[in-house]
Amino acid sequence: MKLRWSHCVLYVRDLDAMIDFYRDVLGFQVSDRGPMDPATPDGIQLAFLSQVGSDHHQIAFAPVRGDGPSTTLDHIAFRVDSLDEVKEMADRLAADGRVTEVSPVNHGNAWSIYFPDPEGNRIEVFCDSPFHVRQPQLDGWDLSMSEADVRRATEERFGSEPDFMPMPDFLTRHRRTHGD
Repeated sequence: MKLRWSHCVLYVRDLDAMIDFYRDVLGFQVSDRGPMDPATPDGIQLAFLSQVGSDHHQIAFAPVRGDGPSTTLDHIAFRVDSLDEVKEMADRLAADGRVTEVSPVNHGNAWSIYFPDPEGNRIEVFCDSPFHVRQPQLDGWDLSMSEADVRRATEERFGSEPDFMPMPDFLTRHRRTHGD
């Protein structure tokens, strides 16, 4: 059996602020909204959001989070197709103004940005790099760098790490060892 990430549910304080951010900045659409308990239709409302037509929801919000400690969730991650799309998200965040801290991270096998949503839940938007690098790895990168420069910096920083190799080579080896 292969498990693929489907969705997450976040406990939130301000449902409307969270919907606005995920819709306006991250590009999600509300796919559904309804009572947490169908027996009390005027009670707490859940919101379901998605970016893809194949999934009813990729994320849902339940406005039941109190003023206590934050959620135990470390972060939620969204894959994009290219470094340009990672940079586009950083530009969208800067233009929107609600997020003031964006952290570019080079994991060697992925190029990411991390940032908080309005309630402090960390989000990662990343694209795969063309390399396999044993994890965990953590290095910064400059958003103004070209893809060629990020690639070169990745090879220089992680090229001497054990198991560093082009991703297709790693996948071939991985499939031989673990199957499809």
